[in-house]
Amino acid sequence: MTSRERILAAIEHREPDRVPLDLGSTPSSGISAIAYGRLKRHLGLAGGHTRVYDVVQQLAQPEDALLDRFGVDVVDIGRAFNPGDEAWYDFQLGDGQPAQYPAWFHPERRPDGSFVARAADGTVIAHMPAGGTFFDQACFPYVDGYPPDFRDLDAAMGRILWAALVHSPWDHARDPDFWPTLRAQAQALRGTTDRALMIVIGCNLFEWGTFLRRVDGFLYDLAAEPAAVETLLDALMERHLAALAKVCTAVGDVADICRFGDDLGTNGGPFMSPAMYRRFFKPRHAQLCAYVHHHSRMKTFLHSCGSIHALLPDLIEAGFDVINPVQTNCRDMESARLKREFGRDLCFWGGGCDTRHVLPTAAPAEVARHVRAQLEVFAPGGGFVFNTVHNILPEVPPENIVAMYQALADYNGR
Repeated sequence: MTSRERILAAIEHREPDRVPLDLGSTPSSGISAIAYGRLKRHLGLAGGHTRVYDVVQQLAQPEDALLDRFGVDVVDIGRAFNPGDEAWYDFQLGDGQPAQYPAWFHPERRPDGSFVARAADGTVIAHMPAGGTFFDQACFPYVDGYPPDFRDLDAAMGRILWAALVHSPWDHARDPDFWPTLRAQAQALRGTTDRALMIVIGCNLFEWGTFLRRVDGFLYDLAAEPAAVETLLDALMERHLAALAKVCTAVGDVADICRFGDDLGTNGGPFMSPAMYRRFFKPRHAQLCAYVHHHSRMKTFLHSCGSIHALLPDLIEAGFDVINPVQTNCRDMESARLKREFGRDLCFWGGGCDTRHVLPTAAPAEVARHVRAQLEVFAPGGGFVFNTVHNILPEVPPENIVAMYQALADYNGR
């Protein structure tokens, strides 16, 4: 099988010739720039650059040499943008490693060693403390209450770090020729690789409420201000569907997977009851999935952290083909239970290695045993793409990363 065939077979619950692998096709399946630089040194991969394509989470864009080294089967269309040296500039990561930022991103260093990023109007929208390894949200435009209408919603969303400091290709979204360029770049990428292609488009709903109102405020609103929530969600859907129509027109016949995001879970369970999810979010998620399925050939992928076992039946009914990051270290998210109950209906994209306890702290041999156990649960019958439980974080030893991927290669008989 080609890598693209392997990924699509897994999503369609046909067991591929080997378990497919993702590293870096989404901002929830990637690797910290600090960990990436250390991994390259450990592997003796000289040259190239550690390019921080997701500046909020400080994630590196994996280079072709590393993708080839581990046999990665899927890439993000965004990597086709900003290929030249002029699109980047040098800086130092928190541990002193050399890296590069996109030319448009210039955080302000404060006397205490922390960094802030500002919106065009000077508002501080993101903050990274001294010694930090990612930026936190600093601006919540509706924290004191909703406006009388949502005519300012675009401006408010533009002061949220996830929109203002966006990764490629969306850092070019304001270019006058963006949509034809997106199509041309995606077609060129597809012509030079047999890897599956991912287009990352958020279309978040619950999360946008928390970005605008702060999580405590929006959770209160779900119970106490349902009419205001419905009005906000309708305004968001209007924008999401307009963007999704353009995505499907531009790359719906080129990309293989469309990635949505909405973190619905905590460590102990969902943020809301299934009934509340069904009221506010399920119909809108179903509309987004239906649009993709009816207007493109792409599969639908939802990134949702946490314990979402109680919501999985509804997410399946809403039309999601893929769930990520499969946070198996949360309540009710045991690997065998997920595979037994939902393995016929969902492709699990993640869950291959616990990034909270095992990958950063265990010995390499223990990492390998853990990965093998996860593979033996998730891989049979397809419906599984190997990925860690969310991103590989800065403190992960490179020896453990190598042990993880070697365990996958051994399982695949390579």
